[in-house]
Amino acid sequence: MNQLVPRHEAKERITKLKRLIDRYRYAYHVLNKSEISDEALDSLKHELKTLEDQFPDLRTLDSPTMRVEGRVLDGFQKVRHQTPMLSLEDVFSEDEFSAWIERIARIAPGAKFSFFAEPKFDGVALSIMYQDGVLERAATRGDGLVGEDITNNARTIESVPLRLEWFGRTSVDYLDPELLSEPAKWGMNGARRRGDEKKVNLRAGKDTRETNNSRLTTHGRIEVRGEAIITKKRFSEINHKQAKKGLQIYANARNLAAGSLRQLDPRITASRKLDFFAYDIFGVDVETHHGKHEALRALGFKTAHDLESICKTQRAVFDHHQSIARTRDQLPYEIDGLVVAVDFVELFDRLGVVGKAPRGAIAFKFSPKESTTIVEDIIVQVGRTGALTPVAVLRPVSIGGVMVSRATLHNEDEITRLGVKIGDSVIVGRAGDVIPDVRLVLTGLRMGREKLFRMPRHCPVCNTAVVKPEGEVAHRCPNKNCPARHREGLYHFVSRKAFYIDGLGPKILDAFLDHGLIQDAADIFSLQEGDIAPMERFGEKSAHNLVFAIESAKTISLSRFLFALGIIHVGEELARRLAQEIAKKIKKSKIKNIVGFFQNLSVENLEHVPDVGPKVARSIHQWFHDRRNVALVEKLGMAGIKIELPAISKTAATFSSTTFVFTGELETMSRDEAKEKARALGASVSESVSRKTNFVVVGQNPGSKYAKAKKLRVKILSEKEFLKMVG
Repeated sequence: MNQLVPRHEAKERITKLKRLIDRYRYAYHVLNKSEISDEALDSLKHELKTLEDQFPDLRTLDSPTMRVEGRVLDGFQKVRHQTPMLSLEDVFSEDEFSAWIERIARIAPGAKFSFFAEPKFDGVALSIMYQDGVLERAATRGDGLVGEDITNNARTIESVPLRLEWFGRTSVDYLDPELLSEPAKWGMNGARRRGDEKKVNLRAGKDTRETNNSRLTTHGRIEVRGEAIITKKRFSEINHKQAKKGLQIYANARNLAAGSLRQLDPRITASRKLDFFAYDIFGVDVETHHGKHEALRALGFKTAHDLESICKTQRAVFDHHQSIARTRDQLPYEIDGLVVAVDFVELFDRLGVVGKAPRGAIAFKFSPKESTTIVEDIIVQVGRTGALTPVAVLRPVSIGGVMVSRATLHNEDEITRLGVKIGDSVIVGRAGDVIPDVRLVLTGLRMGREKLFRMPRHCPVCNTAVVKPEGEVAHRCPNKNCPARHREGLYHFVSRKAFYIDGLGPKILDAFLDHGLIQDAADIFSLQEGDIAPMERFGEKSAHNLVFAIESAKTISLSRFLFALGIIHVGEELARRLAQEIAKKIKKSKIKNIVGFFQNLSVENLEHVPDVGPKVARSIHQWFHDRRNVALVEKLGMAGIKIELPAISKTAATFSSTTFVFTGELETMSRDEAKEKARALGASVSESVSRKTNFVVVGQNPGSKYAKAKKLRVKILSEKEFLKMVG
């Protein structure tokens, strides 16, 4: 465009560009469709800005070019909400939810309840006002009555419409524009208060003309409420940039979203790329809460449409809650439960408010990943390597959907670091399938009756004197014949990353040991159906299935075989490294060749293997020169175990001396898949960060490894950078 364009043509072009850009915004943010490329959309915005620069008087507040044009403020003005922004009562179990239903049923006897369930975002609640379809003001929740005016910052959020437009029919159709032009007198949740004012003419399913729908966006005052959030991916990207600059790392996405909205310079808010999900609308009179969501989507707002559900019964609510809980970790944003509301607005309003919460809605939270409880005792477990692990016996508490009654305390040093005593109130955490652990002692809740714990001087199982090897944190039982060590060694032998045998777990192994069917790991492969079928809870079919699974497990990769042996200090990753080294030296994968390979190596030879230090080398050397261990391996060979050598990758040399550590949730693959990519190129993967670590790959919500990598100045890679590196 140039200055020769007539003003009237520029005005028409600007109108069309604004309309088109907003249509594409709606498609992307509400319908999740990219109808044109980012480059093409940027081109349209550039043309619009060029025309507005030529004709400044044609630039209006609802223009897409105004999203980051707000001036830098000295502070935020206070805003009183026309209708209080109420909070919600929390429940954490189906029993507590049922108790809520009983309470509201007593208040509205005879009422038929239907519910609308939607995700509870872990973000910042906003109120956004529109006058005659144009964004007029946005405010934070504040104390529920008074918030802060963050209008300039709200304009930077692409999923917040600057001007309302009707994008299509829903079962909720339109408002009478003449009635909308009146000042609205809203009741709770958007219903009109009773009085002599005219009633807004909005009806579900009413068939009307599209022209009437569009008039909804040009008359009257409408308030939309929703949650401003930062996605997991964006949160990870921002923290990655912060780390590279040596700046503060943000604790969680919610705090970052709140801080972003309170920036006095809207350009900073814009750079954070917040998102917005609407969940309520005021100034309309609809019959149902799900109807409000339909109206919001038709007006150009994003809602959590795929995660919403109309639930006719409590059972339907429970099923939906369980379904969302199972998939929440895969969502692109953080949610911590469901908001469940009585669907019919008239009934919702009739239930009223108690304190600062509406009776007609509840926050049905997911089971927390952390919780508080009491350490009732501390016991000691003996592992397969003889390591003594102190375990906290807890007052049972639900964490992550699982009732937890024990948590590891790792070792004596960890007990000292935590300062935990028997009787303490503690915070216990559990992530995924990881064993729960004590994370913090609440010393302020001590009553003076708590007791110190000391590690035992003798093994609690075989009474052998406990030792603590120099340079190690673990106390150990040195007795190789300790029954606890033997039993734990068998559990490890058949674990998922070793000789995984479908259907053979600790309880069945215990039964086999107690009945004298097995003495060691090799005996497992000699079991017959006739040995198993007579046992309690077994029959011919289950015995047949288990024997078939045992037979199928006889062929195993060399790395899994070495890991299964339970050599002290040889974990999954080092077993892979050793397997790669063996494959370079021997051609036959018979067990006697593998035993001979290790027996011919000195401790010094083993130290030349990548990632093998003096302590590990001594452990491996001693294991393969122990007569009992060699006899077990040879017995496994006689039982028909076949070992597969790893293929030697031609590109393995590229990363042969490179160590990766992975932390956080990756977007395009699981962490295990990422590890396999690194291993396929000859790299090592470690579970801990040290000065020897070459790269730490950081996903969303990284843990302590990320902080340690920063401290040690280890190179930090994003998922995208890692994928580019490994091709």
